Amino acid sequence: MQQRHELGGSAAIRLRAVSGVLLFAHLALVGWLTLRPLDVPWAAAANLTPLEGIRTDLAYGPVEAARRIGEGLALLAPLGVLLPMAGGRLTPSLLASFVRTTAAAALISLGILFLQTGVPGQVVDVDAVLLNATGVAVAHLAVVPALRSRLRRTHPAAAAGPEPHPAPGTRGAAQGLIPQPGTGGGTTPTSSGAGTQGSTPRIPRVGIAPWSEVLSVVPREY
Repeated sequence: MQQRHELGGSAAIRLRAVSGVLLFAHLALVGWLTLRPLDVPWAAAANLTPLEGIRTDLAYGPVEAARRIGEGLALLAPLGVLLPMAGGRLTPSLLASFVRTTAAAALISLGILFLQTGVPGQVVDVDAVLLNATGVAVAHLAVVPALRSRLRRTHPAAAAGPEPHPAPGTRGAAQGLIPQPGTGGGTTPTSSGAGTQGSTPRIPRVGIAPWSEVLSVVPREY
């Protein structure tokens, strides 16, 4: 059992390491594509109206519109897979994982949007946040559930997690051992039946003499 847990733990570490490296490389590529200065003769005005940029892309025709919208969807789409895999958890809630991943991607896209305001040649488009988050959501739903299911079948020990350890002070009770008083903390095995820890020692009662007899032995002084 210990060997299985070690294999599962090493597999989870490798998964986190590979996903973390790929995540860093993808974010570096995204930063270079979106935040590098461009030497252009002119730049379009910033779009701060939701869906206005998408309507403008559709006006270029189906081919050009598909290219422009597809670029917005694909820019951060790998984060829909890399972010949950970098966490290394194979049995989280599907809804919670989806919400966390999409929200994180939206925040990253929003951060890029703010940084683009100070980069020459880059056009600020609020619709990019919508397209980026949608691409991440689609990639997450399309890949992550199937990938986690396959990883759980391949590494069942990693999905089960480490074996729980007993709480302090309960190991002796689980093994049928009780402390023996007056033996320096030693233990004595108990029998399997209930209430077999031995009878409670009783202190013998001492009778009390009447007050008349007590006063008779007290010396009197006159």
